[in-house]
Amino acid sequence: MPSLIFLGCVAAAGLGVNLLCLAIYLSCLCCCRKDEEEEESKKSNSCCVTWAAVAAGLICCVAVGVGFYGNSETNDGVYQLTYSLYNANHTLAGVDSLVTGTVGGMQSGLNEHLSRLGEIFAARGDFVQTLQFMQQMSDNIIKQLLGLPDWEKAKVDLAAIADQTAYVEYYRWLTYLLILILDLVICLAACLGLAKQSRWLLTTMMICGVLTLILSWASLGADVATAVGTSDFCVAPDKFLMNQTKDIISSDIVHYYLYCSQTLPNPFQQSLTVFQRSLTTMQIQIQGLLQFAVPLFPTAERDLLSVQHLLNNSEASLHQLTALLDCRGLNKDYLDALIGVCYDGVEGLLYLCLFSLLAACAFSVMLCAIPRAWRQIANRDRDYDDIDDGDPFNPQSRRMTSHHSHPGNMHSFCSYSSSMGSQTSLHLPTQAVTNAPLSEYMNQSALFGGNPRHENVPLIGRESPPPSLYSQPYRNRYSPTMRATYLSMTEDQIRHFGEDFRA
Repeated sequence: MPSLIFLGCVAAAGLGVNLLCLAIYLSCLCCCRKDEEEEESKKSNSCCVTWAAVAAGLICCVAVGVGFYGNSETNDGVYQLTYSLYNANHTLAGVDSLVTGTVGGMQSGLNEHLSRLGEIFAARGDFVQTLQFMQQMSDNIIKQLLGLPDWEKAKVDLAAIADQTAYVEYYRWLTYLLILILDLVICLAACLGLAKQSRWLLTTMMICGVLTLILSWASLGADVATAVGTSDFCVAPDKFLMNQTKDIISSDIVHYYLYCSQTLPNPFQQSLTVFQRSLTTMQIQIQGLLQFAVPLFPTAERDLLSVQHLLNNSEASLHQLTALLDCRGLNKDYLDALIGVCYDGVEGLLYLCLFSLLAACAFSVMLCAIPRAWRQIANRDRDYDDIDDGDPFNPQSRRMTSHHSHPGNMHSFCSYSSSMGSQTSLHLPTQAVTNAPLSEYMNQSALFGGNPRHENVPLIGRESPPPSLYSQPYRNRYSPTMRATYLSMTEDQIRHFGEDFRA
């Protein structure tokens, strides 16, 4: 017991060291901030986070696979143990039932028939003497049967152990199954949070990762302690069982069943031999009475046949009792239980220990990768916040302009043919039309489609670039070539081009 407690303390110390290393790492990550503005540094950190996430995912998947196998092996071993205990309990219950039935038949049924035959044969002394001899044989059989060990207490103990073991194993198996599913879900959710760069999902998974890390170390300590305790039992199981049963059954009987060697004497051989000889003698006496007494006392035939039937049933019980008391049946159950515990059970516990260790490593790597991913998300958001909202090369500003500008206040170039056909129905805005030279205006018309356009005419159901691009301040800032390039770009190209232009 002290060694098992020590192993539990070792697991707790490992958990403390693991949490301390994580705390130091997070402190260094938060306090020792480096300048990560350069593109190469960003790519390096992103690659580091990606490979850390991949490593954590692979280790977690391997750990879950090992855990499922170990949980199944442990469950198979415990099932084999309980099955063997129930079989042994059934054997002992059969022995107890046969002994009780035979003793009850001898004490009640045989004595009743012998008393009635004594009254019938009262006139014949030789027949009465035969009945008294049979009564002595019956008492001798009862004495031998009552000399057998009391299996009732051992039977109750085996049944209680089997029931309790099956109950504990069911909840152990279910708990580990839930732990395995939880580890897999947390790992997948963390990978999803890293892929989608979701802050709230990463925060949730980081908290769950810490809890699962603690749970992994706790399960590791419990599995190691159980494996070591079971291994100690498997080193000398015979000695352990003899010490546990010395107050219930004699050591000779326990030794006979544990080793089941042909060189060992059967402790029940003498009792069974006396039982068989007494039955044989009584059957011979009954045959004689049926042959010689029935012609003289016909009323005695019914009781003599009942006694003969009772002796035949007792002989059948003797054969069954001899088979059940043989060491081969219980020894087979004992060996099956040892194989289940010491091979499948211990092997499954070792795999569960490996699962707990791999899960702790996987979640430690994940807890190291999540803060770095958080910093990258924060740096990305800060870079977006630094972009000028009035910059037309900012895709976010472009979307905001197109969504929030009212159609009635938007002014742009309309095609010459469309505007000429609807000039009489349009209400022109109060702003004065630009006084730009005609050559500049024609250059702009050629730039934006080849047709002359009017600038300050409202949009008529068609999409157009933001009007801010064509207003007077941006005409001076951006050349016609830059505006043409802007119109042919995608949003990602616009973002990178705007960053380079500001730089």
